[in-house]
Amino acid sequence: MKILVAYASRHGATRGIAERLAQRLERNGLDVTLEHVDRVGAVDDYDAFVIGSAAYNHHWLKEATRFARRHRTRLESRPVWLFSSGPIGTATVDATGQDPLKAAVPREFAELAAAVRPRDLKIFYGAYDPSAPPIGLVERLGAPFMRMAAVRDAMPSGDFRDWAAIDEWAAGIARELGRVPAGTAGGA
Repeated sequence: MKILVAYASRHGATRGIAERLAQRLERNGLDVTLEHVDRVGAVDDYDAFVIGSAAYNHHWLKEATRFARRHRTRLESRPVWLFSSGPIGTATVDATGQDPLKAAVPREFAELAAAVRPRDLKIFYGAYDPSAPPIGLVERLGAPFMRMAAVRDAMPSGDFRDWAAIDEWAAGIARELGRVPAGTAGGA
C-alpha cells in the first residue's frame, strides 16, 4: 500500500510532524512518500493520504488547501487523514475557557471534511521560535509588534509538539490501513 504524507509548513514544525508520521507509518511496513504539497506530482498511484498544514489565524496555509481542492476527486476515493498544527503553549484551557486544540480547528476542515470525507481530523500543538525570521507579508508586518516585550511575553516560545500523541495517531492510521485493501474508497 502506497501512502502519501503531504504537508505545508512555514517554519518547520509541521514538517517535523509530517516526518514523524511518515517514519512511524514506514515502521509499520507501509510504503510512504513524504513531500511538501507544492512538490507533489501525480497522486494517482497512492492508496491513502495523510495531509497536514500549519494553521495561522484559524486557516490552513493556502498551498495545503489548494492541494486538497486540486486533488479532491482522488482524495474522496481513498482513505484520507488530515492534520493541522499551530496552537502553542501548555495550557489545557485558553483565556476563553476552551481547549486550545479544539479552538484551533482551521476553517477549511469543514469544507474538506465534506469534500474528501477524511477518516480523522487532528490538531497538534506546534512550536514557536521568536528568533526565526518572519516569513510572508503578515509576519513581516507584525514583526515590529512581536519585538514589544508585552507581546513577546504573551507568546510562549518553545516546542510544544506532543510526540506521544503524534505517534499514537500514526499507529491508529497504520492499524486502519492494515484493514483497508489497496484501491478502496475512504471516508468514515
